[in-house]
Amino acid sequence: MPTLALTDFNIVVSVLGGWVSLFGLVSYLCKEKFYLSEALISLLAGVAFSPSAANLIRPLEYAGSQANLDAATLYFSRLVLGVQLVLAGVQLPSRYLQHHWRPLTWLLLPIMTIMWLSTSLLIWGLVTPRLPFLHALVIGSCATPTDPILSNVIVKGRFADQNVPLELQRIIIAESGANDGLGYPFLFLALYLVQYIGFDATPEFPVPGGGAGKAIGLWFGETLGYTILLSIVYGAVVGYIAKELLHWAEERKFVDRESFLVFAISLALFIVGTCGLIGSDDVLACFIAGNVFTWDDWFRLETKDDSLQPTIDMLLNVTIFMWYGAVCPWSSFLHGPVPLPRLIALGILMLLLRRLPWIMAIHKYIPQIQDWRQGIFVGFFGPVGVSAIFYLYITLDFLEKLSPPELVDGTDNPARLRPDVATLGETTTSVVWFLSIVSIVVHGLSVPLGKLGFYLPRTLSRALPSSPSSASLGNSDGVLTGRRPRHGPSLPAFRIGSRVNTLSIQPTGDGDTSPGAQQPDMMSSDEQVQQDGSGADTSLDKKVSASSSPPSGGLGSRQIYRIGGSIIRENPADSSGSSTPNRRPVYEGTEGSGNESGNNYSNSPSPRLPALSASPPPPPSRTIRFPDDPPQA
Repeated sequence: MPTLALTDFNIVVSVLGGWVSLFGLVSYLCKEKFYLSEALISLLAGVAFSPSAANLIRPLEYAGSQANLDAATLYFSRLVLGVQLVLAGVQLPSRYLQHHWRPLTWLLLPIMTIMWLSTSLLIWGLVTPRLPFLHALVIGSCATPTDPILSNVIVKGRFADQNVPLELQRIIIAESGANDGLGYPFLFLALYLVQYIGFDATPEFPVPGGGAGKAIGLWFGETLGYTILLSIVYGAVVGYIAKELLHWAEERKFVDRESFLVFAISLALFIVGTCGLIGSDDVLACFIAGNVFTWDDWFRLETKDDSLQPTIDMLLNVTIFMWYGAVCPWSSFLHGPVPLPRLIALGILMLLLRRLPWIMAIHKYIPQIQDWRQGIFVGFFGPVGVSAIFYLYITLDFLEKLSPPELVDGTDNPARLRPDVATLGETTTSVVWFLSIVSIVVHGLSVPLGKLGFYLPRTLSRALPSSPSSASLGNSDGVLTGRRPRHGPSLPAFRIGSRVNTLSIQPTGDGDTSPGAQQPDMMSSDEQVQQDGSGADTSLDKKVSASSSPPSGGLGSRQIYRIGGSIIRENPADSSGSSTPNRRPVYEGTEGSGNESGNNYSNSPSPRLPALSASPPPPPSRTIRFPDDPPQA
């Protein structure tokens, strides 16, 4: 008899496949219409499926222990960062790091250093007195790099195409890709200092000798020399060799289209694995390899219009943030070592002071940031996400090594930690996870909330009825009547839609030139706004048309002036009875015209155009007249 096989594999695959399919049905609506990031939506989905809610995804049960779960989260984050950074390097144009090394140096050296120190000071000030400053430096280094995955919300899609200049998009991609790998020096400088000078040695917990000199020596030798420089060289070499091999295979038609498109992703997997084997910085090596791989712009242009890389990017983003929503230690925010009000204050201050003031201070030295508005934009969008979680679990792995495997009495108890770092891992976990969640939510909602704040006042002003305070600016029918003085009648009605169509001068026809034509009366201010059967305002049209047409038999009460000061008069009817004026101009002021106005046109050698109707010379103050000018008195 068939039975339900409620295995973990079946449940996880069903939930993941079902969610990706459902999200795909409304993905365009969410990302391109509402400007919601897939990271935020996937994080909320992971929370809904986590043990705290529906209990469909149970990460701790799958891993078996907290240590295995931490290791799985670390490796998953490494994989996603490696693929994303290779793709980020491929997106940049040819020789981008070489051409724009000056603004990148500003962003990667002084800005990252100040971000590290400012974040550490905020953490130290809000978590004191239980947290030493060296421990704050460790936590602050995890939150220093900007996340390349969350940065995609402002460098890709419809919002970026319409609002972010292309050069600004590229500098954001380059900075977020490079500073992920450059987070290692800040983290390990703080960790080495904690290891060698952060605790007074005791017989039970001896501290390795060397002090601060030993810590600085390890930092220069292992971190800067082996981890950073080796990863840069290794990434450049692997990227260059891969580019040449792909060129060679493509020229000889050895590679098919599918393998060609997936080559960058397979290159990322290779670099992550091999850098992990030698213990180097795989994150930085992936970014360098991606940029060198498209150094000649060939691969980037060949895959520019292809959708495979964005598809893999989307699948990784959805999966990693669903996993984060399921494994996030939500209980540590309420019952952890740092009270929730302090965490909230830290999150707000981190958004305001971690990056924004320092970008504004140097934005003039970065050509891609053209004004202070773009400086605010770049300074605010420095998200904390996958890279912070990655460095968090590297920190936890390092802290476990501070437990001496053998105590002085010969007993083996590796679970015991040094007293100074006994709570550092728990504090780091709580703070870094909270800062990451705040950044995902705030930066994921910033664009839609900004758009809503821009359009909401305009929408409400159109939808809501007129308020009493606006009665002086219009009537109940939406016609603007102008600003009314405190005492006295309102100004004449004014309709924007009929401004051009109604204020026109029409020549009088035969029916309007009869001696008995009736003059329209001037309307009072109360009669200026009248509605016909369809609700359209026609009184202004009638008034302007009537007042603009001169009455028969003379000039009437309204005179029409030409540019230059002369009055436009009617021509006598020709033999056919038509009184339509001839508007073709006659140019005077040529030789023999007797021009006395001192105009430079009087010496023009061009011949005089023949006049189309007999009329006396124009007034001495004018050089151009029309043949319909009436005889001057």
